Amino acid sequence: MSTLDQVLHTLDTLRAKAPGSSVEVRVVPYAAISCIAGVKHRRGTPPNVVEMSGETWLKLARGSLDYDTALEEGQIDASGTRAHELAQYLPLSADELGECLGGAYA
Repeated sequence: MSTLDQVLHTLDTLRAKAPGSSVEVRVVPYAAISCIAGVKHRRGTPPNVVEMSGETWLKLARGSLDYDTALEEGQIDASGTRAHELAQYLPLSADELGECLGGAYA
């Protein structure tokens, strides 16, 4: 499975696990989604944004990288009072991910 496919599948999994639109997760250059219940943002730059590379996102999704560590090391750019809430939905479980990461979970 390509990196793009892995990113898209894991973001879809996150969106199902944390439905809503109060936090925007940007995985550059692949995709962005809104997730986590709360106030819906409609125009302009969202107030809660978490941005990272595809490699960082897949490590977070698998659990091979901790959100706080990634933030401290500058692998994540997070802004807004609710951006940190993403951490409570990570990592995605093996059951949630299925075989999407090429059978190489963790």
